[in-house]
Amino acid sequence: MTSAEFVKPGRKQRVRTLWISDLHLGTRDCQAEHLAAFLKRYQTDRIYLVGDIIDGWRLRSGIFWPQAHTNVIRRLLTMSKRGTQVIYVTGNHDEFLRGYSSLLLGNIQLVDEAVHHTADGRRLLVIHGDQFDVITRYHKWLAFLGDSAYELTLTLNRWLNHWRRRWGYGYWSLSAYLKHRVKTAVNFISDFEEAIAHECVKRGLDGVVCGHIHHAEIRRVGEVEYLNCGDWVESCTALIEHLDGTIELYRLAEDQAQRESREAVSLESAA
Repeated sequence: MTSAEFVKPGRKQRVRTLWISDLHLGTRDCQAEHLAAFLKRYQTDRIYLVGDIIDGWRLRSGIFWPQAHTNVIRRLLTMSKRGTQVIYVTGNHDEFLRGYSSLLLGNIQLVDEAVHHTADGRRLLVIHGDQFDVITRYHKWLAFLGDSAYELTLTLNRWLNHWRRRWGYGYWSLSAYLKHRVKTAVNFISDFEEAIAHECVKRGLDGVVCGHIHHAEIRRVGEVEYLNCGDWVESCTALIEHLDGTIELYRLAEDQAQRESREAVSLESAA
């Protein structure tokens, strides 16, 4: 059974691992309600928070922290209390935590990177990925400039989805759509993937799980398996390892469309 299949209300799906990244808690564009609902559906051995979980950049200019963001933290703490190992991998937006790497608090561990062993024996580097972004690493002023332009796109995205909900449509990401259409963005993503895959080859690892670029994907880059868990700002995506070691890419938009299709079929059957 995959996450795209129907799960009865109140019944959690048992999986081995979840990876989520780029939540950007503390910003207006964090899709915290969708994320909390997603987490509530699963019982998992471990969950990796693959960087940019709390947006320290945005919180410097003012505090924005609604109840929905607290609910996400509470959900993660509840999962930890019930036996889930929570591994927090630091990112560039929460780099203030990098000074506390290797901190261990019960079932919660803070690291800069990790190596995950899948059920079928693969070894995957788990890292946020900003270390392989030339702009973030060497031209931080450009990163802040780009972040401001990106915030404008997300504001448009927020209003668009407000009206889509009013008219009964599911979630759709304008910013993700533009990212697929702009040539420079496509080239940047390709360069990022090549750089991080090269690092895996150097370390003798089978693949990498990362975030940072808000572009969820599972594909092979040369001899390396590249898995990006995306984000919960524009795409609302995650990676799920099932009990046999297979890894699935979850997309909220696809999940909503499948649920609506099932509901339509049920209504037709009942008519």
